[in-house]
Amino acid sequence: MSDVKKGLRAVALLEASKGILAMIVALVLHQLAGDHLAENIERILSRIGLSHSNPIYAFVVNHSDWFAPSRVGIVALLAVLYGLIRFVEAYGLWRSYTWTEWFALLSGAVYLPFELFEMVTNPNGVTLVVMLINITVVAYMAWVLRESRKNKANPAANKTIKT
Repeated sequence: MSDVKKGLRAVALLEASKGILAMIVALVLHQLAGDHLAENIERILSRIGLSHSNPIYAFVVNHSDWFAPSRVGIVALLAVLYGLIRFVEAYGLWRSYTWTEWFALLSGAVYLPFELFEMVTNPNGVTLVVMLINITVVAYMAWVLRESRKNKANPAANKTIKT
């Protein structure tokens, strides 16, 4: 197995982990559904290290009406859909599909401005680790796509990349 394929499989496992986490979130939302769901979610966000200035934290607080018992099913469904998207991405990366390589690059890059903002406004270890992992994945996917394009343009000159 080539090093590129091993790298893609590592990213696939990361994406599958995100999918599993999203499914757990959906289950927790379903289990915690009730009158105090918004407060429970705020407490969980605080415990994992998100500050009040974090865009995710602010989004949850500003949209706490979404977590009303009548709407929690929709939020849980969105978490399930997010998880399914991550599972599809993981499968595609595992199988080295080019479209999922592009998807991984773009979906990772979307989060970088928010992670950088969080590092500036509330630096902490969790945010740093998440940001470094994301930067690594985005840089790696950019490299894979660039090498793949180079390999397709001149297959005889560059036989090092096989996805």
